[in-house]
Amino acid sequence: MRPFLDKVRSGELEPPPIMQLLGMQLADVDEGRAVVTMTTDPAVHANPMGTIHGGILCDVADAAMGIAFASTLGEGESFTTLELKTSFLRPVWKTTLRAEAAVLQRGRTVGLVECTVTDGDGKMVARASSTCLTLRGEQARGR
Repeated sequence: MRPFLDKVRSGELEPPPIMQLLGMQLADVDEGRAVVTMTTDPAVHANPMGTIHGGILCDVADAAMGIAFASTLGEGESFTTLELKTSFLRPVWKTTLRAEAAVLQRGRTVGLVECTVTDGDGKMVARASSTCLTLRGEQARGR
């Protein structure tokens, strides 16, 4: 999985469709760590109150956490998310989000990943965590 992620980061391969749809970029990836960025636009991403929709913050955090966890996978392994929790800390309008994720615990089957999302001024706007389940064999086939 790591060679694929490195090629996405370098631009040699296109990112997954959801990252393309939302305009996310994989800024950095290393073993158990990832940084995803995204420029927000209230004309496209706003909720009814005029701030950036919380789902956008969840998406950028989920992408970073998924990539961080995927960077730890071995040959023939895949994963799925069991739980995703996001705390929204301040409103966001037009800015560049930076989601920095790190794997805190990587067991044989279950892993825990955390992510901090900051705005263009470096202020924390959200904090997220994810519990991931490693899949092998038949469970991982086709994923």
